[in-house]
Amino acid sequence: MTWIDAELLLVSLAAMLSPTTLTFSVLTLVLSDRPFRTGAWFFLGAFSATLAIGILAAFVLGDVAASSDESAPRTWVAIVDVVAAVLLLGWVARALRRPPNPARTQAALEQMTRVASSPAIAVVGAGALLANPGGFIPIALKAISETNPTTEGYAAQWLFFTVMALLPLAQCGLAEIDAALDKLNQAGFLQKRDVLIACARVVAADNAIQWREAELLRAIADALGCPVPPFISGV
Repeated sequence: MTWIDAELLLVSLAAMLSPTTLTFSVLTLVLSDRPFRTGAWFFLGAFSATLAIGILAAFVLGDVAASSDESAPRTWVAIVDVVAAVLLLGWVARALRRPPNPARTQAALEQMTRVASSPAIAVVGAGALLANPGGFIPIALKAISETNPTTEGYAAQWLFFTVMALLPLAQCGLAEIDAALDKLNQAGFLQKRDVLIACARVVAADNAIQWREAELLRAIADALGCPVPPFISGV
């Protein structure tokens, strides 16, 4: 594996673990009355949009970032790498220091609630807009261009990035949630208590509990052997 391959792998992992992708992936499922249908269309939208961007970029970029010396990148590529690294570290630092924003959380919930009950074409469009890898796309395109790829090589590398970046969305289904709860159910009482407290705090972050949130919390609690009464007046 060359340093360029390592860069593409790290960018793919960063895109996969992006809070935006993870958040919208989970909300798409838990807020829908038909999670498999909504999740499938949402994933299709994100997958198609990311592939389309890569195909269009192939005609523009080509091997423009490739260096004649395989041991060293071009000067402008090295500058882009440094700037991207600084911006990424700054974004992470800002995200860690940013206090919770209940209004933003509520807006995201309302937005995804509307998406979950929309026609299939609207769900596909929402997936394309909300769940694509975003800022990681140009970095991945640059890394692929540096390899001076053939047409087949470019297609294979871009498909790898697309699948890796959207893996949480593809892997986030009811079966995976059930498996995670089954594994968590093996934990001790104190660990289960901590998980349920964390879930309750998330649900009550906007100082209001919707019936979907309450039912989801009750379902998780029941799966962990800690049933919650049907009526919740406060958390």
